[in-house]
Amino acid sequence: MEKKFEIKDLITVGIFTALYFAVTFAVACIGFIPIFMVLMPLIGPIFTGIPLMLYFSKIKHFGMITITSIIIAILMFITGHHYPIFIFCIGAGLITELVLKAGNYQSIKSCVIGSSTFSLWMLGMVIAFFFGFREDYFASLVDGYGQEYVDKMMGYTPTWVFFAMIVMCLIGGLIGGLLGAKVLKKHFRKAGMA
Repeated sequence: MEKKFEIKDLITVGIFTALYFAVTFAVACIGFIPIFMVLMPLIGPIFTGIPLMLYFSKIKHFGMITITSIIIAILMFITGHHYPIFIFCIGAGLITELVLKAGNYQSIKSCVIGSSTFSLWMLGMVIAFFFGFREDYFASLVDGYGQEYVDKMMGYTPTWVFFAMIVMCLIGGLIGGLLGAKVLKKHFRKAGMA
């Protein structure tokens, strides 16, 4: 059942977006090891599953996830990611909105699927490894990370890996969603979700 947008909803958006971004940022720090950067679309959603599922349990109408995805896109752009981050974040946010709405904001199954679809925004973080920006992007990393890091990253990211990352996002999001649903089972029951 969809409720009217209220100020407390914007507060909820702010709190959970900050929490989600903080967890994502902390997990992304493992990207200083090149292979973990490649695995980030799998690992990140597993760690963010619990706060994301808690957030989903508070959502009762369309728009909250879209606002979250726009804020994440802006934060990621400010921290140095290319403009496709907006396409991936907002696209993943809108798909997730539709998934949650299909479950009438009351379905744990929809929330778990939503965790999987929302994680697709992470592809916007890695798109520069593959298409359009590859050479320039890796050249820009040499000063901060060193040539050895860049060479390893280029070796780990042939074009086909991007398509593997799509699968990683979906699987990581599903695992994170199931983990979050299990940990928060009592909370979901209290919120009247089935």
